[in-house]
Amino acid sequence: MKLIIISGRSGSGKSTVLNALEDASFNCIDNFPVMLLQSLVHNTLRDTVQKDSNMAVCIDARSRDLERFPEILLSIDRMDVDCEVIYLDAASPTLVKRFSETRRRHPLTNAQTDLRQAIDAEAEVLESIADLADLAIDSTQLSSQELRNLVSTRVVARSNSGISLLFRSFGFKYGVPVDADLVFDLRCLPNPHWEEDLRPLTGKDEAVQAFLGGEELVQEMLADITRYLDTWIPRFEENARVYMTVALGCTGGQHRSVYVAERLMEHFSERFENVLLRHREVDRV
Repeated sequence: MKLIIISGRSGSGKSTVLNALEDASFNCIDNFPVMLLQSLVHNTLRDTVQKDSNMAVCIDARSRDLERFPEILLSIDRMDVDCEVIYLDAASPTLVKRFSETRRRHPLTNAQTDLRQAIDAEAEVLESIADLADLAIDSTQLSSQELRNLVSTRVVARSNSGISLLFRSFGFKYGVPVDADLVFDLRCLPNPHWEEDLRPLTGKDEAVQAFLGGEELVQEMLADITRYLDTWIPRFEENARVYMTVALGCTGGQHRSVYVAERLMEHFSERFENVLLRHREVDRV
């Protein structure tokens, strides 16, 4: 039995993820009570037809006894279940904007609590789940379709064997990805931006690759990052880590970070089955 538990702040895309899993033949249940998780798993495992099924449940701030989630998850881990926890979030101003556009009522708003206060309070209510997430997704800059595609490639299509690696380039001027597990700062490296003929290109282009490939500092940094990940990713994998996001950042997310992310993708694709690559700034152009 495979069980995916989805949670996160309201407006972050939980319904989108649940719908994507339903389209992938998961049996999905929305607004599922925490206290019924053990019974759901137990009864499913007893059913000879359903015991090998894929299930997904969505737990939100309306569920009671959320503080008991860690002990309940531990009891599920002791059963014959492949269980993953996915936690979605977005920047608070983005969540406010999404609610304003849809005119939906936030589940924690009342006569004493306005929308912004409810959104901020929801993070505290869901803290016990967020702390145990196998995969955290920041949907601030993702459209619904981009979020569905991410779930399809990273969760649904993931091989059951081994850790899932995501290398993501980004620009510091646009903010650090909050869902990154490791962040490497490449801003000390030579910048193709200052070469007039390279400025409009990206780290995917041969001219930029030739420029950065000929810079000793770039190759030293790339070798150090590769050596570090070669050493420690297997340790995370041995500790039952399912997902890991490695973020590479330069100033604008166009040249250096893209180049290094591409090289890391090439290297680790030879060692691991589940390796993905995303360029946050370049892919949006």
